[in-house]
Amino acid sequence: GGNMPSQKRFNPYTEFPDLTRKEIREYEATFKKYDTGKDGFLDLQELKYMMEKLGHPQTHIALKAMIKEVDEDYDGLISLREFLLIFYKATKGTLQSQGLKHLAKEVDVDKEGVGGAKNFFEAKINAQARDKRNEDEIKAEQAEKREEKKQAAARKAN
Repeated sequence: GGNMPSQKRFNPYTEFPDLTRKEIREYEATFKKYDTGKDGFLDLQELKYMMEKLGHPQTHIALKAMIKEVDEDYDGLISLREFLLIFYKATKGTLQSQGLKHLAKEVDVDKEGVGGAKNFFEAKINAQARDKRNEDEIKAEQAEKREEKKQAAARKAN
C-alpha cells in the first residue's frame, strides 16, 4: 500500500515523557540488539531469543501473549514504540503478562550492570519519592483552590 503507517517517525521523547532520555536510549539499544532481522520490529523468534538471553525463557503461548499485550497495530510484531510501551506500562504497574514483567525488570537492572543495580534501585526509589512529593504538592494546591472556591461560594450564598 502507498500509505505506510506514520508510526515509523514517532518521537519517543515526547511520546513517553515518563521515561528518561537515558532509559529510552538504553531500551532502544536493547531493541536494536535483539532485532536480528534489522527490520525495525521484534518478531516472536527474536522475542523468544531475548527472553532466553535474559534468563526467562517463555513458552510459545506466553510469547504470543506478551506481543499481544503491547501490539497496538495487531501486526503480531513489536515495534520500537510498542517495546517502549512495555517499560512505560511497567512504571505504571499495568503490565499483565509475567513475561513482560520479567522483561521490564531484567532490562532495567541489566543496563546498570549488577554492581549498579543497588544504586539503580536507590535512584529509582528516590525518583519515586520525588514524584510522590510533586504529586502531594499538586494535590495540596488543588485542595486549597477547591477550599477557596467553596468559601467564595459560601460568601455569595450569604
